[in-house]
Amino acid sequence: MNDYKRAGTIVRLHDRDDAEQWKGIKRYFYLFAPVLIFMDVVLYLLYLGFRLYCNIDVQRTTKINAGAAWIFFGVEFLITIPYLMNNGWAMFALKTRNRPRLRLMGSHDLPTVDVFVTCCKEDNDVIMDTARASCDQDYPQDRFRVIILDDGKSQELEQMAEEASHMWPNLIYMSREKIPGKPHHFKAGNLNFGLEQITLLPGGSAEFVAALDADMIPEPHWLRACLPHLLTDRKVAMACPPQLFYNTPRSDPIGQSLDFFVHVTEPIKDTLNAAWCTGSGYICRRSALDDIGGIPVGGIAEDVATSNLFIGKGWTTAYVHEPLQFGTVPEDFSSHLKQRSRWCIGTVENAMNMNFYLYGAKIKHMTTLARLSSFLIGILSFYPILFTISLFSIPVILILGRPLVIFTSENQFRWLIRSAFATVISRRIMEFFLYIPAGYHTGQRYARYQIWMAPYLCISLVRAFFLPKWLGGTSGGTFKPTGSLGSALNERDEDQRKGLFVRMWAILIQCQAVFHLMFVWFCITGATIVTYKCFIIELDTYHILQCMITHAWWPPVTWIFLCSSMWTPVAYAISPPTVPDREELLNRDDKTGIAHPREVTKKTAFGAQAFFFEAEYTITTVYTALCFASTFFFF
Repeated sequence: MNDYKRAGTIVRLHDRDDAEQWKGIKRYFYLFAPVLIFMDVVLYLLYLGFRLYCNIDVQRTTKINAGAAWIFFGVEFLITIPYLMNNGWAMFALKTRNRPRLRLMGSHDLPTVDVFVTCCKEDNDVIMDTARASCDQDYPQDRFRVIILDDGKSQELEQMAEEASHMWPNLIYMSREKIPGKPHHFKAGNLNFGLEQITLLPGGSAEFVAALDADMIPEPHWLRACLPHLLTDRKVAMACPPQLFYNTPRSDPIGQSLDFFVHVTEPIKDTLNAAWCTGSGYICRRSALDDIGGIPVGGIAEDVATSNLFIGKGWTTAYVHEPLQFGTVPEDFSSHLKQRSRWCIGTVENAMNMNFYLYGAKIKHMTTLARLSSFLIGILSFYPILFTISLFSIPVILILGRPLVIFTSENQFRWLIRSAFATVISRRIMEFFLYIPAGYHTGQRYARYQIWMAPYLCISLVRAFFLPKWLGGTSGGTFKPTGSLGSALNERDEDQRKGLFVRMWAILIQCQAVFHLMFVWFCITGATIVTYKCFIIELDTYHILQCMITHAWWPPVTWIFLCSSMWTPVAYAISPPTVPDREELLNRDDKTGIAHPREVTKKTAFGAQAFFFEAEYTITTVYTALCFASTFFFF
């Protein structure tokens, strides 16, 4: 296959495949990210060490009961472990990633490709938009086929595909028979059915097999952009582009875009030969698929499992960091929860099946760095459990009204504030640099998403892996609303959305966001009460301010950040975003019916929510700086 390269059929358009996403001085700034991560980790460990010393010193010299201070320290310590693991892994950003942007040129003797469009009861118009765009590839029509794999067995879809095949003869409709009582393995089973059936078509199976989700519209150059990475290296089993979306609401209020994962996480994993298949838009070498026995079944994340088996067998995977496909995010809150909890469960399932990437025949040829990367991600998938336990202890500590931070001398108090300031500032600077590839506001949305989503993922993980069935455990473990949501809320349709009471009931009660509301209420109540007590108990300004800082307003006032994050589902219920009808987001050719997302819809628009969060972040940072400054002239 190196003949393609020698003949000049593959052209190198740029030294970097992500040249258009972020460029210029940003690339030079990003080089500092690993250094800043290391500095942030060191400062945070020094801060925790000093906190521990002060707690022990107080206990030793005064013998007072400092239970709240120890709980607060315990919270900070518990969340430190995943924090250190995550940042330690992120330091691999230092490892240079030099995947070029390539194009497969020409029109003769190009490799053959079978493109699967997997679907199961999605809207037929959505499926056909993906199928038409797949057929309209800038690629010789006799060198690729598009196969709709319909697991919903829709007669209407079959008829629509038959009509479209008059324009595109390489479009084929297939649907398998599902025998009651016999496992059909969902999407993995559907893909394996397709792999079997294409061997029976004229010419047999193609050299390469590609797959698209039902709603993922590929760009016309999708095949020509991904295939070169497979053709120039025989060891590459799969090339996969990022999943991007065209119906993301302004400000992305509930964190539905995958921008942080596809622009920061996956490129780092790619440098370690540990890039995962993101589930759609990928192209695999058919011989590699045969080598691992087809798409693995038995789990709910067949894409990640496939990637792991490739890497464990000695193949490599290529992450093509180009915008080559655009799909749709779930249009309602409940579906979003189900999707993300399913992904979390699937990641843990795969880690467990691979012995957490530590040993076993399945990872025999996996490199040390690839094992380390996958191990950390597998372990960090349990982070929501640890974080949720820590999270709900915050309002308890505030309501207790005991000091969060203790010390034996004023000098210790001053240095505690200074060390807290150092960690806050280092964190802010580190985030600014680390988030560069995805965008600063995207990184901040992702951080908040991890907070408010943690209780949902915690419940799903506990049900899936810890609770017995008689206590509510389930093999799937994915989040399910209590009761039935009845009819759709249509929350993003300004004209058809349900009323405020119905939305609040569905999200707060049936989707259990009432716990988020209670968290916010108890935190604010606790902080208000303890602040009032400081004014009543203390007699002078100095001690009133010291009391407030040590009991509720310890910089950077983390509970405010937690409350604003946990408020997200409640805010969504009160004022959901308005998203135009899907057709308004597309440019459609009236003659062929081919549709592609409008350019303006391919990026998440900046909105009021993002502005509010940044204002809050800025105010707490300024407050921390003022506390720091006061240690030199007041405290």
